[in-house]
Amino acid sequence: MDKVVATALDAVADVPDGASLAVGGFGLSGVPNALIQALHERGVSGLSVVSNNCGAMESGLAVLLAAGRIARVTGSYIGGNKEFARQYLAGEIEVEMIPQGTLAERLRAGGAGIPAFYTPAGVGTQVAEGGLPWRYDGQGGVALASSPKEVREFDGTEYVLERGIRTDFALVRAAKGDRHGNLVFNKSSRNFNPLAAMAGSVTIAEVEELVEPGEIEPDAVHLPGIFVQRVVALTPEQAADKKIERRTVSAPEARGTVSA
Repeated sequence: MDKVVATALDAVADVPDGASLAVGGFGLSGVPNALIQALHERGVSGLSVVSNNCGAMESGLAVLLAAGRIARVTGSYIGGNKEFARQYLAGEIEVEMIPQGTLAERLRAGGAGIPAFYTPAGVGTQVAEGGLPWRYDGQGGVALASSPKEVREFDGTEYVLERGIRTDFALVRAAKGDRHGNLVFNKSSRNFNPLAAMAGSVTIAEVEELVEPGEIEPDAVHLPGIFVQRVVALTPEQAADKKIERRTVSAPEARGTVSA
């Protein structure tokens, strides 16, 4: 089955207001920027987003966030996104913060058809006991807080019950993909992308290189096409547009030093 869609706008044409989205990426790595920009151009709003973070440097999900299109975020990192922090503290957006490993497993579990699982992460904290502020009232008070979760003991250790995550759509970015939706991710972009793709009822992948079926060795496939419904081939310019979040420069070696 050829799953290629002509443009990013065509690929997200049926994403409605209020939809839930699982979005791949970590910081600026592996972020489906073209699909996010297409959603912005369509004016979709009231979105519930599940992603590690909510964009940075005015790119990725930060584009939708700044436009006021996101109503709820389920994630594990706010980081240096000052607008995200401002909206959260002002009570303009609902935020469910989750331990990063738990978020990854909740996405994977949802994609694997597992409704819930037990984990020791969060036991003895507000993650399990409830009271985490999901929404502030804009005046320093908490308008909505998390509820307590079930805790059980196994072999002398306590574990908290976490639910698997399923979303209406998933947006991911891959280095290579074929027309059947088989995907390959490059290095650190193989972070939340496969997990987000698994969790979406309709998964849309933007790929830097589109190849024909059979050109990707079966053992090289990171995510099989059964999880992907639509594929969008990026232009060379879009594929090459990769921002750097923080530039660091190594200290130069001391002049005149001699190695033994």
